[in-house]
Amino acid sequence: MGPRTDIELVEQANTTLYETIERGDHEALSELWLDGQVSVVHPGWPVLRGRGEVLRSYALIMANTEYIQFFLTDVEIDVMGDTALVTCTENILSGGPAEDDGSVGPLIGQLVVATNVFRRTDDGWRVWSHHGSPVLADREDGEDEEDEGEPDAGGV
Repeated sequence: MGPRTDIELVEQANTTLYETIERGDHEALSELWLDGQVSVVHPGWPVLRGRGEVLRSYALIMANTEYIQFFLTDVEIDVMGDTALVTCTENILSGGPAEDDGSVGPLIGQLVVATNVFRRTDDGWRVWSHHGSPVLADREDGEDEEDEGEPDAGGV
């Protein structure tokens, strides 16, 4: 296989980010982030800045999440020079605390739209920033149906 394109390399870096979180591998996750000034916004959290604060937040999430799996959809990747922007929808399936018999607790589904920013380094693409925002409303194809019969705001 010949050299991979930047888009393919960024896509792999983004996939690796989510796979690492699924495995709960904090050490590997630490290697994926840039050194220095990074940031993260987890759904419902304030912005966290700085490598220590960001990695601490993931340690907390991993310690309190029995099971998590991401199904990424709507993935779009743009690369400009040494910076890459990835937007996607995180279809998250997570499990609560284990039951008495050791099985995973109740599973919960959630949709989050995410923006991941990567920077090219000598060691490959590294995460610079992650921002996740919960999707609070369903967006169905028929969403305009409720406006039928109402005049357009710009119309007569």
